[in-house]
Amino acid sequence: MALRDDYTCVAVEIDDEGIAWVTFNRPEKRNAMNPTLHYEMEEIMMHLETDPAAKVIVLTGAGNAWSAGMDLKEYFRETDNDPDAQYRSFIAHRHWGWDNLAASRKPTIAMVNGYCFGGAFMSLCNCDIVITAEDATYGLSEINWGIIPAGLVSKVFVDHASMRDALFYAMTGRTFDGKKAVEMKLANLAVPADRLRDETVALARELMEKNPVALAFTKQAMRNVKTMDAPQAYEYLMTKIQALMFADPEKTRNRGIEEFIDKKTYRPGLEAVKRPE
Repeated sequence: MALRDDYTCVAVEIDDEGIAWVTFNRPEKRNAMNPTLHYEMEEIMMHLETDPAAKVIVLTGAGNAWSAGMDLKEYFRETDNDPDAQYRSFIAHRHWGWDNLAASRKPTIAMVNGYCFGGAFMSLCNCDIVITAEDATYGLSEINWGIIPAGLVSKVFVDHASMRDALFYAMTGRTFDGKKAVEMKLANLAVPADRLRDETVALARELMEKNPVALAFTKQAMRNVKTMDAPQAYEYLMTKIQALMFADPEKTRNRGIEEFIDKKTYRPGLEAVKRPE
């Protein structure tokens, strides 16, 4: 299935380098997520997962926001009395923002260019790497509406931030910036806004130098061992490394050892083994 050219809430482009730029495209609403956005994201993310042209996926937002969270009018009020529509939109959000992102075999980067609130934390925290503008604005404002950070927002927030920070920001509704997001472990890197795209491209290029199968297996391993005890993790990881050696058509591990030991042309730890032309 080819990508359509008539999406109304998401813009998507795969550039010549293999970076898939997926942009929440409702700038007039600070990219608040309505049902249509979720349906489009579900379709787009499923396509990119199997499109060989897309090597790294970057999620960002149009205008001055990454995403202001759920669209209160279209996502909630207009579906309150329509259980079928509510179910479809809730499941579409969970599908792309949780299941697809968590299981994606490709590197995913959240490039946070502005406001990030509420429900947007679900997909933010499920991206592999988060690079943010220093002056981006984050917050859990649900308390001010008399509700809680629901869906999986509370779960992903406390999985990344300390309980003290999670309680403080959820209970007060205060905002914090990109530098604080890094300090709280919600983001990896904070850079000046005018360098955000360049730094994201540099990171994407670095990831594309790695073997894609090894990247996929590394992602799966790191995510899965989090909930295992040490004996389970040991058995899983020993099996996983054997499976990787079988699944990697480029035989990266064998080539790396040969180039390091025999040819002495490679120094592990400093760069990736060069991929075959």
